[in-house]
Amino acid sequence: MSFSVDELARIAIDLQSDIGHTDRFSRLITTLRQILGCDASALLRYEAHQFVPLAIDGLAQDVLGRRFALEGHPRLEAIARAGDVVRFPADSDLPDPYDGLIPGHESLKVHACVGLPLFAGQTLIGALTLDGMDADRFDSFSDEELRLIAALVAGALNNALLIARLEAQNVLPAQAVNYPLPERQEIIGLSGPMLQLKKEIDIVAASDLNVLISGETGTGKELVAKAVHQGSPRAANPLVYLNCAALPESVAESELFGHVKGAFTGAISNRSGKF
Repeated sequence: MSFSVDELARIAIDLQSDIGHTDRFSRLITTLRQILGCDASALLRYEAHQFVPLAIDGLAQDVLGRRFALEGHPRLEAIARAGDVVRFPADSDLPDPYDGLIPGHESLKVHACVGLPLFAGQTLIGALTLDGMDADRFDSFSDEELRLIAALVAGALNNALLIARLEAQNVLPAQAVNYPLPERQEIIGLSGPMLQLKKEIDIVAASDLNVLISGETGTGKELVAKAVHQGSPRAANPLVYLNCAALPESVAESELFGHVKGAFTGAISNRSGKF
């Protein structure tokens, strides 16, 4: 392999570093540029048929504010559709999205371009682009080596996106959850088990404890959650709950029980779990 153990270790350390994901990805891109000897590198997130730059090195800073729609950038479209390493020939007639955007080479076209699509399972989540002014810049690196780089970066990007999505979904708008529940009349039944359930709701509602509600589908878990909230001292505030069934398996343990920084790729700081 062209990569040394030390170089792979540098990449792994960058992916595990205890800094915000924006700075972490910027450091990763810089490291990749040094290891691969390219003139420019970029990490892009894929969303809504376009690529959005997350981190760049060797490119003009205004690239970070751009959105690259696939229909207007055939090389990026080819990367998105390929499913594997894409090496564009030096004489390719497809325009490079970074032509004129490499400082010091504004009047020249990119001669070597490699694209690495990034996947979470079968879903495209981003891409790595590597560009050089020399046509043979990436010839010494095998596709297998480049796939290894893509897999490492894809895992880190996917974890960062999942954590951001969970954090955005955890606190729900008050108007979405503060339904009227007068005297818990929606919870009907006078059987022994139902009376015991209502008693337990009263007990936990008065406490500051987090509550785990379990049961088969359709048994009324969300109704119980609302009843607990309505009977609590913070009933006037938004209801904060987490649907455990919607948690991706890769982050469920962290979300429920927390993690320490560096415990896994994407764990950029200590996090308290729900319990």
